Amino acid sequence: MVIDGHSMAYRAFFALPAENFQTKTGQHTNAVYGFLSMLLAMIREQQPTHIAVAFDTEVPTFRAEQYAEYKAGRDKTPDEFHGQIDLTKQVMAALNIPCIEVDGFEADDIVATMATQAAAQGWTARVVSGDRDTFQLIDDNVTVLYPMRGVSELPPFDAAAIEERYGVSPKQYPELAALVGETADNLPGVPGVGPGFAARWLKKYGSLQGILENIDEIGGKKGEALREHLDDVKRNRQLNALVTNMELPIELDDTEMVNPDRNLVSELFDALEFNTIRDRVFTTFEKELGNADDGADQDHDMPDTKVIDSSEAFAAFLAAVNEPIAVFSHINPPATVTRRKIPAPGDYGQIRAFSFATAQATAVIDLDSASRELGTAVADFLANDQYAKVVYDLKAMLKALATPPESAPLPARPDVNTSIVNVTDDVLLSGYILQPDRRGYELADLVQTYLNTRLETVSATSNQGQLNIEGLDDDANAKLLAQYARNAWMIHRLNESMDGQLAQRDAESLLHDLEIPLSVVLAKVELTGIGIDRQRLDSLLEGFTNEVDKAEQSAFASIGGQEVNLASPKQLQVVLFETLDMPKTRKTKTGYSTDADSLADLLEKTDHPFLHNLMSYRDATKLRQTVQGLLDSIADDGRIHTRFSQTAAATGRLSSLNPNLQNIPVRTPAGRQIRDIFVAGSNPHVDERTTLLTADYSQIEMRIMAHMSGDEGLIQAYQDGEDLHRFVGSQVFEVEPEDVTTSMRDKVKAMSYGLAYGLSSFGLSRQLRISVDEARELMSSYFDRFGDVQRYLRNVVRQARKDGYTQTMLGRRRYLPDLQSDNRQLREMAERAALNAPIQGSAADLIKVAMLGVQARLEKEALNSRMILQVHDELILEVVDSEIEAAEAILIEEMSSAATLKVPLDVQVGKGYSWHEAAH
Repeated sequence: MVIDGHSMAYRAFFALPAENFQTKTGQHTNAVYGFLSMLLAMIREQQPTHIAVAFDTEVPTFRAEQYAEYKAGRDKTPDEFHGQIDLTKQVMAALNIPCIEVDGFEADDIVATMATQAAAQGWTARVVSGDRDTFQLIDDNVTVLYPMRGVSELPPFDAAAIEERYGVSPKQYPELAALVGETADNLPGVPGVGPGFAARWLKKYGSLQGILENIDEIGGKKGEALREHLDDVKRNRQLNALVTNMELPIELDDTEMVNPDRNLVSELFDALEFNTIRDRVFTTFEKELGNADDGADQDHDMPDTKVIDSSEAFAAFLAAVNEPIAVFSHINPPATVTRRKIPAPGDYGQIRAFSFATAQATAVIDLDSASRELGTAVADFLANDQYAKVVYDLKAMLKALATPPESAPLPARPDVNTSIVNVTDDVLLSGYILQPDRRGYELADLVQTYLNTRLETVSATSNQGQLNIEGLDDDANAKLLAQYARNAWMIHRLNESMDGQLAQRDAESLLHDLEIPLSVVLAKVELTGIGIDRQRLDSLLEGFTNEVDKAEQSAFASIGGQEVNLASPKQLQVVLFETLDMPKTRKTKTGYSTDADSLADLLEKTDHPFLHNLMSYRDATKLRQTVQGLLDSIADDGRIHTRFSQTAAATGRLSSLNPNLQNIPVRTPAGRQIRDIFVAGSNPHVDERTTLLTADYSQIEMRIMAHMSGDEGLIQAYQDGEDLHRFVGSQVFEVEPEDVTTSMRDKVKAMSYGLAYGLSSFGLSRQLRISVDEARELMSSYFDRFGDVQRYLRNVVRQARKDGYTQTMLGRRRYLPDLQSDNRQLREMAERAALNAPIQGSAADLIKVAMLGVQARLEKEALNSRMILQVHDELILEVVDSEIEAAEAILIEEMSSAATLKVPLDVQVGKGYSWHEAAH
């Protein structure tokens, strides 16, 4: 099967709406996705043994040299299509499907040559193309799959189908096309001669040559037109003849189907944000080729698994171990490691089984049938510093061990510092450090990427994943335990694979000294949770519900009492663009946009009261949802236990999930009301009042910018303790610091932070609502005064393009392959990321170092005060009142010494009963 890549990608582009297929970097992928879907369908239906894809090149073809107008006048390629051919080629490379292109020739010529070669060797050939010129290739061995609708219907065209549809044989089809012409190729035919008339001529005279030999006897206007356009017809036939004897860079045997490169597929599909289709890829290839890469080759050296059913058997297993032990814990329900899984508040899951693996042995323990003595032996092993351990998701294990049910054989180990020790690798965190832009870090995803195999989830009725387990019958539980053993084996293999890569990137310290210890601290923070004033929260919910109702009624009143669903875009479109006849907004697949930006533009243009009320309704609804989400998140202990993800943000920042406590606004009255419900709770260790103590870094990212750029002006301003934005404003606007107005200060503040995020003059103009020229002049004045900042920013991108990655102060790398992209949009997005990653990433690393230092000091000085929250650059402690001074000193000392910069790290501290009261 040989595919005309350009033709089918272009058809896929128009078959799927571009706005529905767009990555977070802004790259459209509808053509790639549609092409891939078509390819998989064709593989399933046609079951080829060999496959290749042909592409055009940018070099003009011999046809364009013969006829300068060839294909001229075609519509401009849509902007959304740019970059998608290159991405399609990358997908083919990951699937191990050869892509062929030859300068000076079209993809059709490559297709024709390959199909002809295949037929000559007695093969059957399937040509997949949206170009009717390929019909001339059809014979007993060659069939064309031609799309009739999008890329979902590709019926086979054989000789009979061509005869029935066009009234000519496949060999005559290009002669018919020469007479009729081809608009897409800008090849004009004989005026007034359509396919039916051309077919009758060909049937009568046998061929185009026969028509030309008898041209004088063809009468009427059509005969006259033929004679007048004879040169066009000859040229058309010359140009639509496909080349069938090209010299190709590969042989037919080189196109044999093989299994995809799982590592490349996983990495590429993560970048393309293709999730559901990846399983279809592997199942399609496996069905055709067998499970050559499904893990059998990875399992052949897996030691036989023993079931451990006593503490004596476990001791014997450990006695034979002299290397790090991979430990897998099956937690039921699953611990939250992705945004999709939301367990009940305060529910950290129950460990139902443990499995262990080394190069020499694998073992499994079913805790549902284990004795308390065996459970205690396992807990003691985890807490024993003598044994090095490799795990997956240390934090989830720590939390599950801290709170097992009373009926469980595992003893409770609430001190997470000692429940699992000597962890030399957490492959979840290693995977994140190596590939911070991945979309997911499930164990199966990592196994697929790094070990090139699949990790099936075994159900109680499944026959998959069956391994030999000594001493167990072939029942459902044995299959599950066998899967757990294989999981431990894969963790062991992942550790072997990742260790070398971490060393190559000098990232071992990042893992061992920062991320793994931080998991322990975060487990403690999550288990502690933050106190909630339930009465205030109930009152807030009532208040926001009333605001929603009031805004809704006001909106109805502003359109004459008409009641509509304000949450329905379709009904809003009717009100805005039909009833009120407002200016049209951006067009989407469902009509004109009613998103926040579109409504803000409409409000500025019309100032209509309906829009004021609609936006008030949306704001109040969002606040009500936030408050309801907080109410639903209160655990049995009356506290909220957010989950922190170490793997959600590519820059290294922690993310708060279920509920997200990092997105509660701080500067709005409503945000302050919500923050007021987070309060100091009771401390189980002492009978004493508590207070919330908050501390955050002042302008941390700008300080890192000053440090990294080495700009003397910025450094001097910070060393002198000046208001940075007022200082910068005085330099940019050439006035004394005391004469810098609030407006001036706001402008330079927006610009200073924007520069760290790759903000353009256009972006700055939109943010400040000033002209692009004014924004450009503002930035020019800034760089005139602070030239080292500009040099630093330029050098960051230049170095990242050279190295392929950016790096934080602690060596956290972010790889940005799109810096080399030919697609301008992708390249500019990568450049902005390159500017942002070292600064924001360094700030993220710095607060993590501070967290480790603060927690270590609290424990070293035996304080009962507890760290309960981290929000961006802020730490929050619940402090016993008698320890306020000591805790405040620890915060300031540890946060200000988390890094040595050329400028001081300014830490601001506040205290109060609630989070809002503790603001500073």
